[in-house]
Amino acid sequence: MTLTSLHLDLGRNNIDENGAKYLAKGFSKSAVTLTSLNLSLWKNSIGKNGAKYLGVGISKCVTLTCLNLSLWENSIGDSGAKYLGEGISKCVTLTSLDLLFRFNNFGNTGAKFLVEGISKCVTFVSLHLDLSCNNIDEKGAKYLGEEISKCVILTSLHLNLVRNNIDENGAKYLGEGISKCVTLISLGLDLGRNNIDENGAKYLVEEISSCVTLTSLNLFL
Repeated sequence: MTLTSLHLDLGRNNIDENGAKYLAKGFSKSAVTLTSLNLSLWKNSIGKNGAKYLGVGISKCVTLTCLNLSLWENSIGDSGAKYLGEGISKCVTLTSLDLLFRFNNFGNTGAKFLVEGISKCVTFVSLHLDLSCNNIDEKGAKYLGEEISKCVILTSLHLNLVRNNIDENGAKYLGEGISKCVTLISLGLDLGRNNIDENGAKYLVEEISSCVTLTSLNLFL
């Protein structure tokens, strides 16, 4: 069997790290032909070791152009985020990436490792990153801004960072990074339930205003 597209929806089961290992072993058998991979594994018990197995499997899928990975509520932690970032960094033909990682118990270190991996995929045109309900503060926001700024051909960017610990400085760092994405057409930024005051909102809007190619903007503070 030669697969080019694979969609697995296994959310809300009892899949642990061993289950993740078998899944990764299975989809990596089609690694040289897969162009689209959609793994929905929300609300399982994958943990950092399961994330490592998935990262290794994803790293073998070198022909991927589209990756959707839903791992919310799996307690992958900083280490798991690192393993997944390392795996994604090997997918050098990706044009679309959708990561749903909310409620995963990672903070600045995990965010740093994850986006460092993502930014190595320089072919992105669409990025959706949901890191809501974690422990990211201004330092993590700075990492995010710095790495996103390297995605120089992005046309669509959606960041969901609801319920973290981002303050006015974090908002400024995010804005500075986004402002360097000079090809953006569509931007969605959800920063609700953080610690951003009026100064943070001012910094953010001032930076985003330099994205002169934007035609669609959704901003929630």
